[in-house]
Amino acid sequence: MSNAPKKPQGGMPMGGPHGPRGMGPRQPINKKVLLRVLSYLKPYWPRLLVVFFCIVLDAIATASAATFLGTLIDDYIVPLLADAASGIAPVYTGLLTAILKMAGLYLLAVVAVFLQSRIMAIISHSILKNVRNEMFAHMQLLPIRYFDTHTHGEVMSFYTNDTDTLRQLISQTLPNVFSSAISLLVVFISMLNCSVWLTLVVVLCTLAMLKVTGKLGAKSGTFFVKQQTSLASLNGYIEEMINGQKVVKVFNHEEIAKGEFDHRNDDLCENATSANRFANVMGPVSNNMGHIQYVILAIIGGAMAIVGITNLSLTGGFGTLTLGAITAFLTLSRNFMRPISQVMQQVNFIAMAMAGAERIFSLLDETPEADEGYVTLVNAREENGKLVESDKRTGIWAWKHPHQDGSVTYTRLTGNVEMTDVDFAYEEGKPVLHDITLYAKPGQKVAFVGATGAGKTTITNLINRFYDIADGKIRYDGININKIRKSDLRRSLGVVLQEVNLFTGTVMDNIRYGKLDATDEECIAAAKLANAHDFITRLPDGYNTMLTGDGGGLSQGQRQLISIARAAVADPPVMILDEATSSIDTRTEALVQRGMDQLMKGRTVFVIAHRLSTVQNADVIMVLDHGRIIERGTHEQLIAQHGQYYQLYTGAFELE
Repeated sequence: MSNAPKKPQGGMPMGGPHGPRGMGPRQPINKKVLLRVLSYLKPYWPRLLVVFFCIVLDAIATASAATFLGTLIDDYIVPLLADAASGIAPVYTGLLTAILKMAGLYLLAVVAVFLQSRIMAIISHSILKNVRNEMFAHMQLLPIRYFDTHTHGEVMSFYTNDTDTLRQLISQTLPNVFSSAISLLVVFISMLNCSVWLTLVVVLCTLAMLKVTGKLGAKSGTFFVKQQTSLASLNGYIEEMINGQKVVKVFNHEEIAKGEFDHRNDDLCENATSANRFANVMGPVSNNMGHIQYVILAIIGGAMAIVGITNLSLTGGFGTLTLGAITAFLTLSRNFMRPISQVMQQVNFIAMAMAGAERIFSLLDETPEADEGYVTLVNAREENGKLVESDKRTGIWAWKHPHQDGSVTYTRLTGNVEMTDVDFAYEEGKPVLHDITLYAKPGQKVAFVGATGAGKTTITNLINRFYDIADGKIRYDGININKIRKSDLRRSLGVVLQEVNLFTGTVMDNIRYGKLDATDEECIAAAKLANAHDFITRLPDGYNTMLTGDGGGLSQGQRQLISIARAAVADPPVMILDEATSSIDTRTEALVQRGMDQLMKGRTVFVIAHRLSTVQNADVIMVLDHGRIIERGTHEQLIAQHGQYYQLYTGAFELE
């Protein structure tokens, strides 16, 4: 087992059995995060200009509808009624022309709204595609440490819940806020053009409404942030339970698992309910306050018209408030309150989207795995007894080592690994390895044995540079591995892990994963070497059998055999076998062992095994205890010492 830091249960830090309570008041919207989100819109500015004009056109059409009602009453209906009362034949040409003009404007507004929605849908999904690409590309650069400390469910939440909130922000919330702002401006100007006094009444009523809805919005936003956190926690726990179903059932932990799920689900339900309770209240409150404002305006406007109070308008100067003007203003006031209500509701969605965006950016801002290596792995050939670089595959690999004086040296890749006085700790102050010194010459088989947590896997993680050492030296073919580029270092290493991971694809594809340019013949030869060929040929479609769900249709041993074949096809000079046969039965193990012996021939091999029978033929066996090498030697030498290895072998001690 690895000594890596343990993952938190469920992904997110939990504040007790019921989740992250007591998070405090909502933080104000992070302007840096918002600006960073808006930066994704820059490449789409020509389309956004079209959206801008569509929004303006829609706002003008909305305001014109209200003012047209006043014009219709004052300029057409009232005069026509007067003509009819006077016995004059009414002429409807002007009325018909005005109606057709408004119909044309409405038609343009419909087209504008359609284009706006269509364009924003395209932009939002294009941005999400880019964000997901950016997240996935960056995730490939993160160190193993990140995945040791974050659950799969938590990481998946970045790609699902958080990106969905970002989509809503870009495609709906931001356009709605901008559209509301434009509508407010156009309607406000129209109201001033109708009556300055009544506009002042609207402003006072609006300030009162903002005071009330602002308090509701603050409470709602707090719980929207909590909701995102609770959702990530729940997803992490679900993923964890799905992967661990066998363990849950073996130990009869179904009820405990359900209880923990209920706690986390209750927490999500509580936060989501609280968030939407306040958010849903905002709409009715603002609407009813709008109704109250409507009544107040009708009373004040009617009183002004009856008493004959002089009206003041932006363009008409002083005059009398007409019936058409009152009707138009009442409609405008409704149109003025509607976008304000929409903006107040969108504030909470912005807060939720900001929470999701902040989590996404936290992933994108994670420090990539550092790599200052400059020694690379190249194809080489011999000329006059010297190695020279080749642009073709030659079967000879060499380390290309540039020096400060401009010269370049080539060192043949042989698989000579040395560790000298190595210390290491996953967490500062908690050392895992102490003063590790070992030598693995080309073609040697080095075995590590010891209890769980002794540091066996950690040593192989250091050779791969999944983690960097705190002190000491690790040399590969005489070169400090810190100088070797990580991708080239890992290309020279083959790894068979205890925990097998198979990918969606054919059996052939999974074997070829070890060497993407491998031919079918090379993959089949690797499978034969690992003694996997027989069972593969018995599969429904042989090597073309499709594997899904991490090879769920195969036994654990069969999955491990494919994993060994995958390492074999890469043909690396150094092999790391971490409990490679732990999931294989004894009979199959004997077959695999013969294949493994062929695989290990001529290679430097590091073997970690609980079954001491698998390492008896190792050139050197190292016994580890609490991060120290306490014994080393061949099987016979260690047995003769009558030390811990002897006790492990005879059963006096057991590997735990």
